[in-house]
Amino acid sequence: MTTDATPARSSSEKPTTLITGGSRGIGAAIAERLAAQGHDLVLTYRNRLDEAEQVAETCRALGARVTLLQVDLADLAAASRVVPDAITAAGGRLTGLVNNAGITGRIGGFLDAPLEETEHVFALNVFAPIVLTRAAIRHMSTAHGGAGGAIVNISSGAATSGAAHTYIPYAMSKAALDALTLGAAREFAAEGVRVNTVSPGTTFTEIHADAGRPNAPEERASRIPFGRAGYPHEIAGAVAYLLSPEASYTTGASIRVSGGS
Repeated sequence: MTTDATPARSSSEKPTTLITGGSRGIGAAIAERLAAQGHDLVLTYRNRLDEAEQVAETCRALGARVTLLQVDLADLAAASRVVPDAITAAGGRLTGLVNNAGITGRIGGFLDAPLEETEHVFALNVFAPIVLTRAAIRHMSTAHGGAGGAIVNISSGAATSGAAHTYIPYAMSKAALDALTLGAAREFAAEGVRVNTVSPGTTFTEIHADAGRPNAPEERASRIPFGRAGYPHEIAGAVAYLLSPEASYTTGASIRVSGGS
């Protein structure tokens, strides 16, 4: 499903950013922050059309052109169509990609994690970003006729902690995403494409409830130097910086937004 609306302020000269999983949580906060900073947006969502439309309306009120794309990114054939569809929706020009959509799998011990669930985690957290990043680079790269662009991967503090007793396969998937950032940043820097990572710590989103532990942010607060979990808007600021001209010399970087943990 695709929906679109174009306010008067929209212009082909504005940056246009594709955000996966842009209908709630960190993705929604990123969308609203970028809209306020003059970006037009393409947001993907898997279900919950009402939430996606609410985010879109908020961003449109801030002056953004917003297109919604319904897609299950774990379906890699469907994922392969997202960037071309986003480019079409953006009038042929996509300047940014935020690989935000992801899942943790059920919280629990490593030996209890079903292999089928781990395969799903990797399909959504690793293989889909590979598919989207390749397509975005082909569009943005000056070696392929593009005008350059920026990609931000939303990783996790779990990538470096290992997340023992919690979700080791998720931590593994985010470590793979970090490797994608570093490798792509170095390979395509000379072609005008910057690739960076933002690594949130525990954040107040529904991802914990989806994993079976809705109170996880409160339970972990005592182990965080700040004494609390983060909020989505605190993650969004780092993403906005990495997509901005102020970060024009920043690639291959990882900004950890984790309250000191």
